[in-house]
Amino acid sequence: MSQTVPEADFLVIGSGVAGLRAALQLCRIGRVIVLTKGHPLQSNSIFAQGGVAVAMSEEDDVAIHLTDTVKAGHGLCRRDAVRVLVEEGPNRIQELIRWGAKFDKTGGKFAFAREAAHSRSRILRARGDATGNEMVRALLTQVVRQKQIVRLDYHFTVDLVVEAGRCCGAVVLDEYSGEQFIIPAKAVLLSTGGAGQIFARTTNPPNATGDGMAMAFRAGAELQDMEFVQFHPTALYLPSSPPFLLSEAMRGEGGQLRNNKGEAFMPRYHPLGVLAPRDIVARAIWTEMAATRARHVYLDVTHLGSNFVKRRFPTIYATCLRHDIDITEEWIPVSPSAHYMMGGVATDINGATTLPGLFAAGEVACSGVHGANRLASNSLLEGLVFGMRAGAAAIAWAARCSTPDVTLHGERLRSSGAGRLEDAEKLRSSLRRTMWGQVGLVRSRESLIRATAQLARWEQMVSQSFSTRTDLEVKNMVQVAHCVAEAALWRENSVGAHYRSDSPKSPGPGWKLHSRLRLGERVTDQAGSKKRKRVAVLRLPKTE
Repeated sequence: MSQTVPEADFLVIGSGVAGLRAALQLCRIGRVIVLTKGHPLQSNSIFAQGGVAVAMSEEDDVAIHLTDTVKAGHGLCRRDAVRVLVEEGPNRIQELIRWGAKFDKTGGKFAFAREAAHSRSRILRARGDATGNEMVRALLTQVVRQKQIVRLDYHFTVDLVVEAGRCCGAVVLDEYSGEQFIIPAKAVLLSTGGAGQIFARTTNPPNATGDGMAMAFRAGAELQDMEFVQFHPTALYLPSSPPFLLSEAMRGEGGQLRNNKGEAFMPRYHPLGVLAPRDIVARAIWTEMAATRARHVYLDVTHLGSNFVKRRFPTIYATCLRHDIDITEEWIPVSPSAHYMMGGVATDINGATTLPGLFAAGEVACSGVHGANRLASNSLLEGLVFGMRAGAAAIAWAARCSTPDVTLHGERLRSSGAGRLEDAEKLRSSLRRTMWGQVGLVRSRESLIRATAQLARWEQMVSQSFSTRTDLEVKNMVQVAHCVAEAALWRENSVGAHYRSDSPKSPGPGWKLHSRLRLGERVTDQAGSKKRKRVAVLRLPKTE
């Protein structure tokens, strides 16, 4: 604890689109610290290719965007959250343009593209397929101009600090020195992204380990809709390489999906063909793979023309070429991969969680805007809109609060010991394989029972404190994976991205309820003695 502890009014954990936009809001009235584990350019936002959906074209309207979003969400979207997204979205994009973001144009006008389940062309893109990168660049440029914002990179957030029922800071690990210390704050804002790494196949970068969801859960905040994990239909399939996202915009521009017989199969599954909602396309691919005993299908863009493909998808073209695949001449092997968490830390439409003083925005949060299936390219807009709103709500909260005293928590941290997790990489690998095989694109009661039992055993293994980022990430992955599996077991019907092979069609009674998970105490009797275990408890919600 020899390190000088930085001071802040607000603490932002995560530096993707949502976190950076929140920081820009918060710095208007106070000092902000932005914490990033690892390098600041490794967030999910950076890797977002396709674009950002926004109703700004002449043929579009916010009411149409709302309808498309709700329809894609299979009846489980919170309508007020969707309304906030689509109505405030254009202003947030215009603001970003004023800050220097450059979106692609054709003939002097923005080039709006079409993606699956959108009834209008409303996808803004930058540099062809580098939209997230451009948005983060513009936001970072604005952030570095603000003297009230301090960025601490390579600082891993271990846990949230809660005193008297209020979140008032965080325990932070300096990844270089290995030292842990506490940063107090009047309000804390989570923007840590998703948890794709809990699955063996994912388009997410290696740092998407569900840290924000896990630490919020441990602190007592509720998680919502954790069973809804979106599997992107088209990730590059190469046995020796990690999955690489092949943007939905490729199908929006006319790309076709073909099985290993060369058949364009999507018209058999949905009237919209390759532009059907993501959950439908992903399961259609899964079905074709099973029927033909193949490990992948193909995405074909060869008919679009070499010059167009290179200009429209420069990053994808270059990446595939590095793997000896010329997408202008060859079909691309693809299969589904875990891509996006629709569930997360439960928030209201202002980013407030169930834990006072804690706010959340972006993929880590669940405002209900995505329902059971996210509409393509709504995520970057979500980060901007709800990042700003969460920042504004945190300001209002802090105005009523004094600077927290975390002395007692600091003393507990100094006196506590942190151990090491034996063979963390083996546990990480086993977890990812279990989740992919048992809690993946297709689930069943039997597979989920096996998964929850195994995850409960692993959760006992990671229940102690750890001192390294690797061990702490595995702990977070186990806890988040357990929450996903528990929620998936609870939801017995298939809806949206949650597909139960034992109940593939009938929604069943009460299907419009939302799962809510919180940390609780369950009494267990072992060898005649009663013990209390801190476990995930599903709180059955009331009908909305």
